[in-house]
Amino acid sequence: MRYLVTGAAGFIGSHLAEALLEEGHDVVGLDSFTDYYDTARKRENAAGLDIVEGDLLDVNLDALLDGVDGVYHLAGQPGVRASFGPGFEHYLSRNVHASARLFESAARRRLRVVYASSSSVYGDAESYPTGEDALPRPISPYGVTKLCVEHLAYAHARTTGLDAVGVRYFTVYGPRQRPDMAFTPLLEALDAGVPFRLYGDGSASRSFTFVADAVAGTIAAMARGHEGELYNIGGGEEASMTDAIALSEQLAGRELHVERHGAAAGDVRRTRADVRKAEEQLGWRPTTPLADGLRAQWEWVAARVAAP
Repeated sequence: MRYLVTGAAGFIGSHLAEALLEEGHDVVGLDSFTDYYDTARKRENAAGLDIVEGDLLDVNLDALLDGVDGVYHLAGQPGVRASFGPGFEHYLSRNVHASARLFESAARRRLRVVYASSSSVYGDAESYPTGEDALPRPISPYGVTKLCVEHLAYAHARTTGLDAVGVRYFTVYGPRQRPDMAFTPLLEALDAGVPFRLYGDGSASRSFTFVADAVAGTIAAMARGHEGELYNIGGGEEASMTDAIALSEQLAGRELHVERHGAAAGDVRRTRADVRKAEEQLGWRPTTPLADGLRAQWEWVAARVAAP
């Protein structure tokens, strides 16, 4: 098969593109290399991949989709905290408008699209573990745009025949994790012996999801996902930031100096994924314990820092 992966130079997108290549598929990547974080990191991620540099808002989609059998849509503007304020315009254009344009083109060609959503759509959920039928009430502008993308997919399915499957990622971590997410700066601080800025009191907990598990769930959604459905792709264990810091200190064999700051706007207190639907319909479940996944990320950080 030949697949288009949008956001292919990103954290999850680059791992997905590599996994598809390892399975013997042809992959063309698309990435606009925005400066949300250091683009040099993205170019490291993209090494060895066939990537077209372009923006979904103006790229020639008909040419890009020619000969493609399916689309993995992971491109978008990430980050909860930065979505407040004037930067929200980027979230509207890069999440909502870009997705709408891709959905329209994919529908015309009758291509399946597996698109990335987020546990941020749930906000502070009313029950845990949280299933896909929970009422979504995002508490960040970022979460609002991801929910909007889900509604766009549904609208196009009803009106243009779009075959779309959504995956709601829960706090993905591992090698290449973005520097604005928690574990990369935490582990880099441990390696360098400098303070780590912790937002909140450390009790906030997450369904941390190792990137290889997230990729496996995404590929399963393309192969076995039911048209129009949404699936939680979340870690098999829940842990607090205090737990994660303790594990990281054990891995590094040193103590982390923590600078404590107030909780950041838009950060939820807890996430815990109910993945029974993904287990039943996709044949997928997470398999990587947090300790093993953190070790892989720590080794990546250490190797990256040591590289000339």
